[in-house]
Amino acid sequence: MDVAGFLAAYPPFDGLDVDQLRRIASATQVEFFPAGTTILERSGEPAAFLYVVRKGAVEILDQGRLSVHTAEDTLCYLIPRDLAKELLQGAGGARFLASVARRRLASKGAPAEMADLLARVGAQVRRPLVTAQPDATVAEVASVMTEQRVSSLLVPIGEDWGIVTDRDLRSRVLAAGRTADVPVTEVMTSPIVTVPAETRVGEVLLGMLERGIHHLPVTDGAGTVIGMVTDTDLLGLAQQSPFALKSAIERAPDRDAAVAAARDLPETVATLVGTSVDPVDIGHVIAVTIDALSRRLLELGIARLGEPPVPWAWLALGSEARREQAMFTDQDHALALEPGDRADGDVDPYFAELARAVTDGLEEAGIHRCHGNAMAEHPALRRSVDGWVEAFRGWMQDPGSEGSILSSIVFDYRQIAGPLQAEPALDEVVRSAPHVYPMFIRHLSRRALDLKAPTGFFRDLVVEAKGEHAGRLDIKHGGITIVTNLARAYDIRTGRSDKGTLERLRAACDAGQISEGSREALEETFRLLWAIRLEHQVAQHRAGEAADDFVDPQELGPVRRRALKEAFRIIAAEQRALHLQLGMG
Repeated sequence: MDVAGFLAAYPPFDGLDVDQLRRIASATQVEFFPAGTTILERSGEPAAFLYVVRKGAVEILDQGRLSVHTAEDTLCYLIPRDLAKELLQGAGGARFLASVARRRLASKGAPAEMADLLARVGAQVRRPLVTAQPDATVAEVASVMTEQRVSSLLVPIGEDWGIVTDRDLRSRVLAAGRTADVPVTEVMTSPIVTVPAETRVGEVLLGMLERGIHHLPVTDGAGTVIGMVTDTDLLGLAQQSPFALKSAIERAPDRDAAVAAARDLPETVATLVGTSVDPVDIGHVIAVTIDALSRRLLELGIARLGEPPVPWAWLALGSEARREQAMFTDQDHALALEPGDRADGDVDPYFAELARAVTDGLEEAGIHRCHGNAMAEHPALRRSVDGWVEAFRGWMQDPGSEGSILSSIVFDYRQIAGPLQAEPALDEVVRSAPHVYPMFIRHLSRRALDLKAPTGFFRDLVVEAKGEHAGRLDIKHGGITIVTNLARAYDIRTGRSDKGTLERLRAACDAGQISEGSREALEETFRLLWAIRLEHQVAQHRAGEAADDFVDPQELGPVRRRALKEAFRIIAAEQRALHLQLGMG
């Protein structure tokens, strides 16, 4: 019986070298358990072995008391506790535990109408492709769509396609007062956006939500369109669907209606958390929704105040810029302007009023004001593009107290509205940092060491000792923010200007800043922390409590608690490695 060969095929053993596998295999015991045997039962003493099922099946019951029973005759490998502990404390073991814990968080089952988010989108194509010729009229297209009971069809245009939807017929024909004999080519959208059949449903849904599209043609391996999927096919348009929420905000006739629609965001988040949606994707959905509300408030504000006097850009900052927001979040935003020859006194009052209107609306919708005042209603957060460039250069040359505080907020930016293109100029400055501002790179790296993961030598986890959060740990500042800071430091020192934490970690790995093992460990850690954070906030929301980031480890199951401990150890190890790189150890 090749114990080492069997173990090497499965995580977390698959990352071990030959000598490590041989050492574990030589110490492993083999034991047979007849069907119906209780292998493990929760008690005061930890298990003496790590049990690996070689053949057979077990059931894990956790109804107030954890126990493991054999569902059939079962053969197990028993790995001694000391070796198992050594294995699970390594990067591969921690990734394995974090992955298991995250799957358990997402194992409650999706609603019946939702497609499996890990399934391939090609499997969701449920009807033949419906097309119309380019010379067809709008009336003919509408007749085909009615007959085939579809909400969209494709029109071949040479080597490409155009798409026409029922929304196009309403907005581009009926609402525009056009006649039914208009050629379909005048109202369709071309070229089309497509998605390969192998793409996972969750990724497709997120892209559709962000682009604001509801129909997506699916292609095979050769790039040939094979069918169409809609947001209804993949997720449904229930009231708590992110598509329905975003649509309600965008169509709101006035400020109060937009704010009222946005107040459904916590319920939408709760619905997503109750499914197998990736927790990082849920943070992305929250940011997309807040983007939509910000844009609608800007539109309504401009309708009330009149056209802006100069070109402008609304910038999301911090977690919204990274598209990493939780149910409990605050505002971070700024304005970039192009005043030209206009004096600040001529244009700033308008944008001060517009910024106040957006900030007030977001607050009424449940998005709290920033305690650090990093909001466009603050005069320092309204600058010309050149003014922002100079401010970035000044902070990078000499961060000082203001730049030090803002570096974790303002250096994460993303334009979400406005005709002025502000991002390229800022990207150029940030990408110059490794060559022009090396001390700023060192500053960012030091900032990534400011916070400490809540690990202890004698205790599993360090929790708050007193105050209203006594006995709890800060999942955000003790974990998520540290990974975010590490990723930002890695990314900017590679001369890049990526926005999301996972995107930055992958870029850092590609550039050789961190190893593939570190990237995988930090990514899985980040996802686990987000899953626990969101589940905690949803539980608070359901209980009618204000959401926060303070989690009681005793409320987590044993697998998740152990995974959380290993996740914090991974973070601490990465901080130690960066500490040594800086020559501080």
